[in-house]
Amino acid sequence: MLVLGIESSCDETGVALYDTRRGLLAHALHSQIDMHAAYGGVVPELASRDHIRRALPLTQQVLAQADKTLQDLEGIAYTQGPGLAGALLVGTSIAQSLAMALNVPSVGVHHLEGHLLAPMLEENPPAFPFVALLVSGGHSQLMRVDGIGQYELLGDTLDDAAGEAFDKTAKLLGLGYPGGPAVSKLADQGKSQFQLPRPMLNSPDLNFSFSGLKTAVLTLVNNQPELNEETIKDIAWEFQESVTEILVHKCLKALKQTKLKRLVVSGGVGANKRLRTRLNETAAKRGISVNYPRLEFCTDNGAMIAFAGAMRLHAMQPGKQDYSFSIRPRWDLAELKTPQ
Repeated sequence: MLVLGIESSCDETGVALYDTRRGLLAHALHSQIDMHAAYGGVVPELASRDHIRRALPLTQQVLAQADKTLQDLEGIAYTQGPGLAGALLVGTSIAQSLAMALNVPSVGVHHLEGHLLAPMLEENPPAFPFVALLVSGGHSQLMRVDGIGQYELLGDTLDDAAGEAFDKTAKLLGLGYPGGPAVSKLADQGKSQFQLPRPMLNSPDLNFSFSGLKTAVLTLVNNQPELNEETIKDIAWEFQESVTEILVHKCLKALKQTKLKRLVVSGGVGANKRLRTRLNETAAKRGISVNYPRLEFCTDNGAMIAFAGAMRLHAMQPGKQDYSFSIRPRWDLAELKTPQ
């Protein structure tokens, strides 16, 4: 089955072609970072309008790259949620319109399921079951994954997500948007000089909390007589150490609790070099396997939506297609079911 995937949940327009026999054929992405940087964050209306401009040209681009036409498509997948309502409506309406015009089946994909399954696009994909860490600007969750649509929530963030804490810390340090990569880059040049808390590190559950860490950074910044370049690097270093220590500790605790030996890390923060280093070092000592998507598939992309959609379409029983559509700006991943 040849499936077109369309991702438009936030500030990146992603389109990809996935073949269930040959794998990923082509993918393209347009990021709106430069447009939103002037505002210090995503402006939903601007995001929606830009998706309108980009979606069809990107579709034509990936079809040309794969030497395919619209008539070759056998299914279309799109991000149904969660995300910005206006942005979701753009991708959903385009996908359903194409599906109806081509008389092919379509499926709405959960954005986080896309991230969760992104490592399956690699040459050596993880086998089920495994523990997954979904860590991004909007989510910090630990899930037990037993198969497509078989997800059990083990732990969640009680306030800020890890990526959100990175962005807010970047703003406190006077860095640009998006903040995560900027903080990580400076942290690589910093050293151990300050001490920040590790919120909920030793809590009995698998939940996270990063809001207090952000507040601790604010207090630390305000107490500095001079916020020079070296001080900023050292604060960034300590902040990154705190976040990665918490994430690694909770992952190990989840693996012990579930008695599993496989970990999957997905989402934008999953690209963090320090996090990967700590996880890899710990995994090697404990006989645990860790899988990541390639760096370009850590952030939002069409490939993960095309793959997740292809898996669901391939497993679904053929029937009459309903081309009416709805979006789900808020959508609990645990609500997903095994495709039938």
